[in-house]
Amino acid sequence: MNPPPQRLPSLMPDVPLSSKATSRVVTSVESPEPHRGWYARGYLPHWDHPGMIQSLNFRLADSLPASVVERWQAELADEPESEAATVIRRRAEKYLDAGHGECWLRQPDIARVAEDALLHFDGQRYNLLAWCVMPNHVHVMIETRAGFTLPDILHSWKSFAANQANKIMGRRGEFWQREYLDRYIRNAEHYAQAVAYIEENPVKAGLAKVKTDWPWSSARFRQPGSDHAGSAGILPAG
Repeated sequence: MNPPPQRLPSLMPDVPLSSKATSRVVTSVESPEPHRGWYARGYLPHWDHPGMIQSLNFRLADSLPASVVERWQAELADEPESEAATVIRRRAEKYLDAGHGECWLRQPDIARVAEDALLHFDGQRYNLLAWCVMPNHVHVMIETRAGFTLPDILHSWKSFAANQANKIMGRRGEFWQREYLDRYIRNAEHYAQAVAYIEENPVKAGLAKVKTDWPWSSARFRQPGSDHAGSAGILPAG
């Protein structure tokens, strides 16, 4: 298969979002096959439904030890499940930003592999709206499309990037953690906040002075007059 031509990423959803005052996301509807609707595969619930905007976070295998998550779960055992999930999500994001683990994604060639995986199926299986490759985790926002499930999209990104990164580093073994974080976007205000959070992450973590200085982020494509082209020429796993 020939690689697709280079082009700019989507950056905008197909359907504009309504404001907080008028928007209402109904999560109780049945999801059409092959989408899974609400499901759990670890310590957090996930929602797989077409036409939704999802903010995702997946991380390297050594970036957040299971023992840390288990301690948080024990501390929050008496809290309602939804509140505990929110607290764990926030703690996980803060822990990741502290830069634990080997931080393989700090290497430019490894970060490029991860970014290429995100860009490749943009406009085909999903719309890529924002992303940031951090040293030990990846933030990404997509608009999902019918027929392409969230677990399959994550698997495609992670399996391709893991195989390529391990080849580059001459290593074997787990590259990513199995679990991931996801949050569906509720309205236009939430969307703007989530994009800002993703693209400002390197600044918040002390890795860049301004967001456009970080080379592995959608922020550089939003600059007026940007001539960056997506490096979508590498084919990830199907």
